[in-house]
Amino acid sequence: MPLMTSSPSTFSGLDCLSTSTVLLDADGRILYVNPAAETLLGVSGALLVGEDADHVFERSPELLAAIRTARTEQETVIEYELDVTVSGHPPIRVGCSVSPLENPPHAVLLEMRAVDPHMRIARLEQARMQQEANRELLRNLAHEIKNPLGGIRGAAQLLEHELPRESLREYTQVIIKESDRLQSLMERLLTPHRMPHYGAVNIHEVLERVRSLILAETPSVTVRRDYDISLPEIRADAEQLIQATLNIARNAVQAMHGHGHGHGNGHGHGPCEIVFRTRVARQITLESRRYRLGMRIEIIDNGPGIPDEIREQIFYPLVSGREGGSGLGLAVAQTLVAQNHGTIDCESRPGHTVFSIFLPLPT
Repeated sequence: MPLMTSSPSTFSGLDCLSTSTVLLDADGRILYVNPAAETLLGVSGALLVGEDADHVFERSPELLAAIRTARTEQETVIEYELDVTVSGHPPIRVGCSVSPLENPPHAVLLEMRAVDPHMRIARLEQARMQQEANRELLRNLAHEIKNPLGGIRGAAQLLEHELPRESLREYTQVIIKESDRLQSLMERLLTPHRMPHYGAVNIHEVLERVRSLILAETPSVTVRRDYDISLPEIRADAEQLIQATLNIARNAVQAMHGHGHGHGNGHGHGPCEIVFRTRVARQITLESRRYRLGMRIEIIDNGPGIPDEIREQIFYPLVSGREGGSGLGLAVAQTLVAQNHGTIDCESRPGHTVFSIFLPLPT
């Protein structure tokens, strides 16, 4: 965006935007606040222009961290949900994009939009009910398929013993091996998940276990940590959370096909990178129950992103964006998280996919 000076008329083109827009100069002072941002923040732009952003947003540490990262890395930082508090007003839940600019030099553009928690909760609840209906349908289908599949395999084995030539037996072996593969898939669809064994769980021990497994399986992947070490222990099933997180991380690794998405202009390939991030989530609703405090675990990758045509169905069984994938990993992960009274959400664009696991914190 060609912003050449810091006079008010320079930014008049932003006045008509419905997106809340705030511009910071190289020193972190507020240069401009558009009318949409005044409405969102509940503060006149005249009172904010010239103020230090560190002071204005001192009670918004996640936003300040995003601004610092955008400046340091010279890349756009997107936060899908964070709390912004200004001048003693109640916190506002927003999605935010922080972009470094070339003109004015070292300026930063903040774009914010309010997040409607009720719409998000309704969407997650509707998706959960739809996925459960799909799982029940698949379980019923699996029961119907399992018995004739066993008969096909048995008949192939009997036929194999009657065939006169060894060369013909490779065909019966194909039938037997494919029957076994389908049988394994049916078992995974039918196996009821065991009841959770709740106990005190340190989420960072869970993530460290998953990190070690991912690095052992795929040494070429970089797994970075961004932990809020002040998070308390939760009451959950550690093994189920390990399996759920591992399924999501493995899915990310497989989607990257050995290389991450290019940086900057989005072209080319970069190194595979996964980030494990933990944060406090405030005022969240899980299983129709409101929690003052919760935990957000994010698994972030720099892969190609989720294809648009399957984005709304990724937690459905047998839906996969990868050739040869079973499509069970994310469906199982969601079931395991739900058994621990949590939920999973996902946001994705090329080069930046975030799976967020929300769990309640003890009160």
